[in-house]
Amino acid sequence: MTNVNNIKITPEIVKEHGLNEEEYARIVSAMGREPNYTELGIYSVMWSEHCSYKSSRFHLKKLPTKAPWVIQGPGENAGVIDIGDGQAAIFKMESHNHPSYIEPYQGAATGVGGILRDVFTMGARPVANMNALRFGEPDHPKTRHLVSGVVEGIGGYGNCVGVPTVGGETNFDASYNGNILVNAMTVGLADTDKIFYCAAAGVGNPVVYVGSKTGRDGIHGATMASAEFTEDSEEKRPTVQVGDPFTEKLLIEACLELMATDAIIAIQDMGAAGLTSSSVEMASKGGVGFELNLDNVPQREANMTPYEMCLSESQERMLMVLKPGREEMAKAIFEKWELDFAVIGEITDTGKLTLKFGGEVVGDMPINSLVEDAPEYERPYVYTDKRDAADVAAPADLNKAVLDLIGGPNLCSRRWIWEQYDHMVMGDTIQRPGGDAAVVRVHGTEKALAISTDVTPRYCYADPQQGGRQAVAETWRNITAVGATPLAITNCLNFGNPERPEIMGQFVGCLEGMGEACRALDYPIVSGNVSLYNETNGSGIMPTPAIGGVGVMKDNEKMATIAFKNAGEAIVLIGETKDELGASLYQKQILGEDAGAPPFVDLDIERRNGDFVRALIENGQVSTCHDLSDGGLIAALADMAISGGMGADVTLESDLQLHTSLFSESQARYLVAADADTAETIRKEAKDAGIPVAVIGTTGGDTLSVNGDVSIAMSELTAAHEGWLPNYMAKAAE
Repeated sequence: MTNVNNIKITPEIVKEHGLNEEEYARIVSAMGREPNYTELGIYSVMWSEHCSYKSSRFHLKKLPTKAPWVIQGPGENAGVIDIGDGQAAIFKMESHNHPSYIEPYQGAATGVGGILRDVFTMGARPVANMNALRFGEPDHPKTRHLVSGVVEGIGGYGNCVGVPTVGGETNFDASYNGNILVNAMTVGLADTDKIFYCAAAGVGNPVVYVGSKTGRDGIHGATMASAEFTEDSEEKRPTVQVGDPFTEKLLIEACLELMATDAIIAIQDMGAAGLTSSSVEMASKGGVGFELNLDNVPQREANMTPYEMCLSESQERMLMVLKPGREEMAKAIFEKWELDFAVIGEITDTGKLTLKFGGEVVGDMPINSLVEDAPEYERPYVYTDKRDAADVAAPADLNKAVLDLIGGPNLCSRRWIWEQYDHMVMGDTIQRPGGDAAVVRVHGTEKALAISTDVTPRYCYADPQQGGRQAVAETWRNITAVGATPLAITNCLNFGNPERPEIMGQFVGCLEGMGEACRALDYPIVSGNVSLYNETNGSGIMPTPAIGGVGVMKDNEKMATIAFKNAGEAIVLIGETKDELGASLYQKQILGEDAGAPPFVDLDIERRNGDFVRALIENGQVSTCHDLSDGGLIAALADMAISGGMGADVTLESDLQLHTSLFSESQARYLVAADADTAETIRKEAKDAGIPVAVIGTTGGDTLSVNGDVSIAMSELTAAHEGWLPNYMAKAAE
């Protein structure tokens, strides 16, 4: 076996490791000598964009992260919020974009596996998975292949591990042709007094490796995720990890069994950068050193080098610090679950990560240098120019425009996707995919968690600040629309190359808007992930700061859904419709244009209207509610009619042109349905609160009709809505 540490470090090797000359000089200065090859590899992953957030840390610090119900904000494996009764919700969202483009099945599957580990490593049993997916334009030659592989990977992993995939979002746009987005979110439940953290403690305490064996898969995955794609990116398949959901299921059960004892001092999953990042993070948080004997690392392949063992991203592995004397008891648990268990080192007081292999020291690095010395760049940025209002034309045929929108790639039913996911396993899913938010019962209680993922990249591209506001407000609205109180968010910040000032300007603008919305809505950020360099040959994605929101419903019996439930009920529009067709889905998909300012997000009005609607649901006044977003009023009406299997007769009285009233994407709006007397009460209550309100129609019949100008049979509307995705994917098999 070649001793890789004998390899001479040249400028070319430094560059291959994603480090520039200045960064390498910092490493030499921190170590007081040149690093060997293994040490260079460790620095390269720890200082990568993916692990160190070197382009984003400065701006992330500005985000609001605290509230009385926040137990743990950013900085741990996942965020933790108090949901009452001694219970906590633990959740996070992560990206697996680059691997999923190269190898869609394994990229998506291991994205799910990684986010599950982030949650159960803190002591939570995972109860729900969500996702946010972005693919290229439908007629791009790779899109069907990527959709098929990603959906199969998410379903294959989540279904086998026994955690329901309860919702998410899927959209198509040309900006993702060379760089799809696969963002995975997991929510778990734990007792507030049984939450586990990663800070190592106790000099001499054993460092223990558990789970699967280490192989050569995923080496330099974190570094790959910190670079742009080029034509030869397909050659990066070896950097994509391979997942085994059945092993993950065993790992969940073994960890939770050990967590029921008092043996664990600290625990961390081996995610990006594998053994390196887990040991460095645990030691750094605890202010201690680690000495690891790499000969003891369980290995799947022969003749693995220290470099490979430290940088491997093989899946289903965890690192723990145990109390002395508990090793045999812990080992018995993991062997019972047929998992590897190995004591691979101990805590030291040196403040260093010391690596031994074959009786020799093969790495010796100061922990603080690996973490604290990582570069932090205040990259130059320019804000996106504000757009003027757009004059958006009416369609040539209103009925056809509605059908094309409802039956098009971005508003069609996602049933083809979610029917491949087991969304009912565990028996607590009480609102299935297709509504405003997924709802999962807190087992054995009347409470439920409401979960939503959302962002509108068109808005973020047109006006990053408004787009950032809207992404947060949209998840807040989705959670509100089912009757839950939104409590906190996680995020996945997907952007292009931060070294380009206009891209960095998008990032800064979106974060400013997100921060404003989080403060106004008492909706802090408790965890998240940044994914930069989502570019191929210099062409970046639209800015896509995906938001995952979590809220709590006290009484799940009062949950609202989007479906019209009874014929003859009044349809009530809450909120004001304005001439806001700029950056709308109608403008882009029907007219093929992208111009004008996106809708303005007035956060005070969002709060006022949302609190009003939530009170209606909590008071039992309405059980049918839908927020308005992409596609505007007509899209929301179509969703409610299709879901309920009945039409509606709507009359709009407005100074706006009819196509503007139908397709405007003005914010802070909801539709509710109720009997006539209740609708009149709602109208009066809203008016007294200064909230714009109008009774606009009646449910029932087999046609969706608006002012006589739109008249579409429900059978035709439903066929268009349900047919697009299965018809599109069927062509992949031809």
